[in-house]
Amino acid sequence: MIQGGDPVPTEKEPGRENVPPDRPVEPVILGRAGHRISRNDIDSDALHILYRLERLGFTAYLTGGAVRDLMLGRSPKDFDIVTDARPGQIKKRFRNVYIIGRRFRLAHVHFQQGKVIEVATFRKDPETGPKDNPEAKTEQENPYGTPREDAFRRDITINALFYDAVTGCVVDYVGGIEDLARRRVRIIGDPAARYAEDAVRIWRVIRYAARLGFEIEEATEKAIHSHGHLLATSSGARLYEEFTKDLVYETRPIFEALRRYGILRHILGRAGADYEADPGMFSRLGSLLEIKDRAVTDGFELAPEETCALIFWPWVEGLFSGAPGDMHSVLNNAFESARMGATLPRSLRANFIQILIIVGHMLRALHTGHMRWSIERRSHYPQAARVFFLIEKGRPPEHGESFESLFRQAYPSGQKSRQRRGWRPRNRAGFI
Repeated sequence: MIQGGDPVPTEKEPGRENVPPDRPVEPVILGRAGHRISRNDIDSDALHILYRLERLGFTAYLTGGAVRDLMLGRSPKDFDIVTDARPGQIKKRFRNVYIIGRRFRLAHVHFQQGKVIEVATFRKDPETGPKDNPEAKTEQENPYGTPREDAFRRDITINALFYDAVTGCVVDYVGGIEDLARRRVRIIGDPAARYAEDAVRIWRVIRYAARLGFEIEEATEKAIHSHGHLLATSSGARLYEEFTKDLVYETRPIFEALRRYGILRHILGRAGADYEADPGMFSRLGSLLEIKDRAVTDGFELAPEETCALIFWPWVEGLFSGAPGDMHSVLNNAFESARMGATLPRSLRANFIQILIIVGHMLRALHTGHMRWSIERRSHYPQAARVFFLIEKGRPPEHGESFESLFRQAYPSGQKSRQRRGWRPRNRAGFI
């Protein structure tokens, strides 16, 4: 049984992870006694879908991160399902189903309170289709496949496991059970070839290793060093999509790992390169990300622009004391010249720049006693106050706590009324 990485015997053949998916090698089947997954830990609506698909004569498995986390005794964030039923067949047999996607069509089954269970059809890598088949074009446009082909098209072994809710067995085609037991992340297939096909896989390998506290398998890690630069050739939109996944939770260990492998520069451009080159600056970032992660774990929700403001604060902090001119222009120019690999939406960048400007003014005011209270009318002021508390106090604001109350405690002599009459600090033109 896998419990926190305890070794488990498997019937894995040597090198089976490199066996082409079109070869009929039987999977490793782990029975109920060999793992810790309990149906009681699986979302009831996901179980309903799995059981109903089976009753209708289809094959259906729980898959991906849900199986991985349940095997490790963790609580999954999503319960994804894979089946041999086509999207249209799923839509006909379930209520409140929406089909999304163009190249790969997915069924989203909607439940109460906004819950969505994703149901995908077994797929195969289009490149594995028969090249001399006159119907190959149709096959590639709708690359449906077998469970084995679906497992092999995935990125890493520990995310390619299937759980059969009917039999209670875990089905493994790629050696993921052994990798879970050894607490390692391994790419499926040849790492160099897989990274060359899609360099974003490098980021995903690093992410899962960082979040789970796993090591990266030797060949998988070696190819990161030789192919990491390929991330710079990935589309900015795809890099931003991956970037958003790291904003939600457990951000610090991922950023630390990305820095260790020299990947931050390919994602955040000049900002990432500076974080890699300056240990002090990155230490400051690490402290802020730890504060953010702890707050999120305690239930404090942060918008993407607020998290971005935290991420970039150590990089721009020095500009508030030494850069001449309007800070909005100064920060805009800094981010323009950073040449980031990830394409941040204009609205997102505009929002977190406004937050940074207000936070900068708050921090300066708290140290000088001079505050221009007209910034309270700015739309980003509440968000900036939340970010300010994380930066200055190392925690979110408590109930009823505000920047104004903090300022009044530090300067009880009535500065606020004086500032409302138009006072502004000398020699700080453009600071706001």
